[in-house]
Amino acid sequence: MKLASMASGLCALILTGFMTSAGAANVEITALFQPDSTNPMHNEFVNKTPQGGYCGGHPEYCEDGVFSIDLPLRFRSVAAIEALHDERQGPMFRVPSSWRDIRVIHDETGEEETVRMRVNGIGAAYTNKVPLPVGVWQFGWVYAPAPCRYGGVGFGNQTYYAFFWRVPLDAGTCSKQAQKTIDQSYDFAYRDMGFSYQLITPNPLKMSSGTYRGVLNYSVGPGQDFDMGDVMLPDDSLISVNFTLIVEHTLKVDIPPGGNRVILEPQGGWQSWLSQGRKPTRLFRDQTFNISASSRFKMNLRCQFVIGNNCALWEPTAGHPVPLEVAVTLPGGLTDAAGQPVNRRPLRRDGVGTELFQPGFYVDRKPGTLHFEVAREAIDEMLKPGIARSYSGNVTVIWDSEAG
Repeated sequence: MKLASMASGLCALILTGFMTSAGAANVEITALFQPDSTNPMHNEFVNKTPQGGYCGGHPEYCEDGVFSIDLPLRFRSVAAIEALHDERQGPMFRVPSSWRDIRVIHDETGEEETVRMRVNGIGAAYTNKVPLPVGVWQFGWVYAPAPCRYGGVGFGNQTYYAFFWRVPLDAGTCSKQAQKTIDQSYDFAYRDMGFSYQLITPNPLKMSSGTYRGVLNYSVGPGQDFDMGDVMLPDDSLISVNFTLIVEHTLKVDIPPGGNRVILEPQGGWQSWLSQGRKPTRLFRDQTFNISASSRFKMNLRCQFVIGNNCALWEPTAGHPVPLEVAVTLPGGLTDAAGQPVNRRPLRRDGVGTELFQPGFYVDRKPGTLHFEVAREAIDEMLKPGIARSYSGNVTVIWDSEAG
């Protein structure tokens, strides 16, 4: 009997951007999931978006896990900022610090997943044509006004000062008050803007291979998602944060050399039958394989000879078929749809009962077993004293990554 295997190939998650809104300030975010054989328990996405903004220029001030990105906007004062102004009449920053859900859709299957994002920091440089009046700020801009928090070293000169503030979850407005009037001759503006962000990504082990796409739009201007007050107005009214999720999983099955040819024998060999005429209770063979899997999969059979929902072995001289029972045991870390271990699970031609196996973590080259057996009731007909018979058949065991 010959045994063949079919296995699909690699699987990773990449988030990249695409243009969706003409006239919008477009931001692209990229992240990657790729199974790592050196760290199989780490099954999270790695953010691969190039650092921009504050963390891009000063990575030493951004701890691991803090990401910032350039924001292609500029804000300019459209009126004088009066001394001791009301909050909305001067420098203020209100950003979308609450979690937002982004629906991402698989290009081919239409499957949906959810990415969550929030802005957790804002940075820019304020600029002015000539030096501002002495004492215009009660405290320097390196000191973040509540509820914002210190974000890192500020730097600059009399006409350019860069700063970065951390923004807590669900924060309100962070504002500075000018102690002296800044009239329009100063041409007060914000440039070199950027923001830092947090992402919550789906569980990649439960996602299908392929490409998912989605977009998150933020409005910009007074009373909008990015609100810098009534005096500092933007040169664009929309920020589009664009995502592409590319998922490439690993599903690989290795059968040892010679393992594609399976010979069924009784327990202890044929000596009892040959010398004493004692029929064996079963004919069987356990064939090991190694499996690497980071995604869900299903299993079923293809058969050269068929009896019902099972494969069969055929004896051409007598024209006699016997049913062949095939089962699978999977290594720890792989479970069925109910989260139960897979131990001697019967394999059928229609795949019923093996429609979904899923990893709890990346399983890397772990051993499993295929069980082949002819039961006792069939053996009575196979073995006749003084009659030589030879039963054979081809069985294809399929590991299929296209599992629902």
